Amino acid sequence: MTFKAEYIWIDGTSPTAKLRSKTKVITGAPAGLDALPLWGFDGSSTNQAAGHSSDCVLKPVFTCPDPIRGGDDILVLCEVLDTDLTPHPTNTRAALAEVAERFAAQEPIFGIEQEYTFFAGSRPLGFPENGFPAPQGGYYCGVGADEIFGRDVVEAHLDNCLKAGLGISGINAEVMPGQWEFQVGPLAPLEVSDQLWVARWLLYRTAEDFGVSATLDPKPVKGDWNGAGAHTNFSTKAMREGYDAIITACESLGEGSKPLDHVKNYGAGIDERLTGLHETAPWDKFSYGVSDRGASVRIPWQVEKDGKGYIEDRRPNANVDPYVVTRLLVDTCCSALEKAGQV
Repeated sequence: MTFKAEYIWIDGTSPTAKLRSKTKVITGAPAGLDALPLWGFDGSSTNQAAGHSSDCVLKPVFTCPDPIRGGDDILVLCEVLDTDLTPHPTNTRAALAEVAERFAAQEPIFGIEQEYTFFAGSRPLGFPENGFPAPQGGYYCGVGADEIFGRDVVEAHLDNCLKAGLGISGINAEVMPGQWEFQVGPLAPLEVSDQLWVARWLLYRTAEDFGVSATLDPKPVKGDWNGAGAHTNFSTKAMREGYDAIITACESLGEGSKPLDHVKNYGAGIDERLTGLHETAPWDKFSYGVSDRGASVRIPWQVEKDGKGYIEDRRPNANVDPYVVTRLLVDTCCSALEKAGQV
């Protein structure tokens, strides 16, 4: 028998990487991840190699059923290696793997809220050909054809993620017309990042069938419209057991150069989104607070009430690399908790 394996990888496009994929037809019964072969691609066509030495290697790291093709076909997320089988310079997963292993005893977990915007041609879905729709207000979690645009695509994407076995935990319409969100997690750092990349691929692929495109642009429409983020919820075992660890984690994110160290790696165009307006904190100022969506980091009210739980870093852009944001949060917060003896 034969089955189709869609090999997916992250390219070297700058400042925001793109997803690429191609199909390998494999003879034999479907097997586990370790049995899938390495493959290759032309790195000179993906901003990952020069033409005179263009071969790059695909190493499978995550696999799941292919909900679009069905049957025995699978999706295969890969990390990119050089031909000596060391991580390629664009491979951000390798650095996360090292940090996640170093702090595994603290049991960090994440839930990432992926916002995105549908476009039909050059305009967001729901925007009229001339002018603009009604101001923001009724679109968030709305219902009705006058306020909701693209629900058929969203539902199909949700179904595809569930059929693939991804840890998707919800969807909702967002503040701007044509803008939506799905959530992945709670999962460990590598798992949430791998699955978010696959969920993004499924978003683009599902939208293809409806003749629309999905963008992670952090500010898809200039002016008085919300941007698109990837709010990142984070906790460790200590944070899930006590409030002191919550405060230690928040304080660590505001120490010294940490605010800018994080923000400059939280997605291209972050200064256009983090303006201090539209439920954001200014990109160059750090703050945290309970139930404060205008803070850099929000402590949910239930966490303060319970005296334990998680924090929400509201700064990451929709176009952030999940391998990078999870690595930075684990490294910064877990190092501080370790130093404070709160592990």
